[in-house]
Amino acid sequence: MHLLPWLTLAAFTALAGPKDGSLDLYWIDSEGGGSTLLVTPAGESVLIDAGNPGGRDPGRIHQVATQIAGLQRIDHLVVTHFHLDHFGGAAELAALLPLVNVWDNGLPDSDPDGNRQSTWPLTRKPYRDLKVARRHLVQPGTALPLQSTAGQTQLDLRCVMTRQQAWAAPDGTFDRGSRPTPLPPKPVDTSDNANSSAWVLQFGAFRFYDGGDLTWNSEAKLVVPERLVPAVDVYQVTHHGFDVSNHPLLVRALNPTVTVMNNSPTKGSAGEVFATLRGLPALQAQYQVHKNTRPDGVTNNCPDAFIANHDALPCAGHFIHCRVSPDGKNYTFSLPASGHTATYATRRK
Repeated sequence: MHLLPWLTLAAFTALAGPKDGSLDLYWIDSEGGGSTLLVTPAGESVLIDAGNPGGRDPGRIHQVATQIAGLQRIDHLVVTHFHLDHFGGAAELAALLPLVNVWDNGLPDSDPDGNRQSTWPLTRKPYRDLKVARRHLVQPGTALPLQSTAGQTQLDLRCVMTRQQAWAAPDGTFDRGSRPTPLPPKPVDTSDNANSSAWVLQFGAFRFYDGGDLTWNSEAKLVVPERLVPAVDVYQVTHHGFDVSNHPLLVRALNPTVTVMNNSPTKGSAGEVFATLRGLPALQAQYQVHKNTRPDGVTNNCPDAFIANHDALPCAGHFIHCRVSPDGKNYTFSLPASGHTATYATRRK
């Protein structure tokens, strides 16, 4: 890690406004990119992925962060992998809102997908040069150093896989369940999707999983030969809902109550993935950032009341919000643009 001389930690003493002890999650519309914002009870912020470059996505993230969440900075930016729809907006966001820490897999010199004819040297430059206080290399088992105070509900955000290496949680961390029968692998994924970092957030009894764009064969390592992830309450549907991801054995092991898909009108929402999700024993609700409106007519959607954006591009860019109670025992999903709200109980006490 390094500290840039022009940026001192003393500049970052003020946290967001007063909090009631709740944990907030926001799925910001980056049109099929990644941009999930977490705000802790202490007012610290974690942004998992920064959407696309070009102004739209950094602007939407900035608006939600400052006007909705009341933030003055992003304390931790986690970049799950080096595809433009996940890291491309970081430099522009840093020009709008100070970044304190960046956590990633280490910026590669050559194209992360192995393309010989590539614009990678130009693509990587804004991210390489972005203004940030400290950079960190993520490892399996890395836990972000989030603040906590006496009496607060326990909070942990931990990397359970990165660069295709899983973290072996200590025995007793969670119920490992029975060993599943392996499913056939899919063709080897040579893209950087396979290297995505996957994260489990725990806040008391509440658990949330975000696997970036992790793909099938890498996901299998989290459940075969041994289950290395807990059951969760909320599952961010991996890779925008593509069926090269969302390995059924992993999804069944996570067995969420609620799922959120950060798709776009024509990206993600694969039928195979919907079939896997709808077969989950604990599933109560599915949310989508966008309604699937592919021109071929083969569409897969949850009910309209659970979709933030119904229009094709360009759209208003509405977000999805989840607030977890201070004791971590229940959580409320809301679509502020439509007024939809629904509260769910965590399954663990």
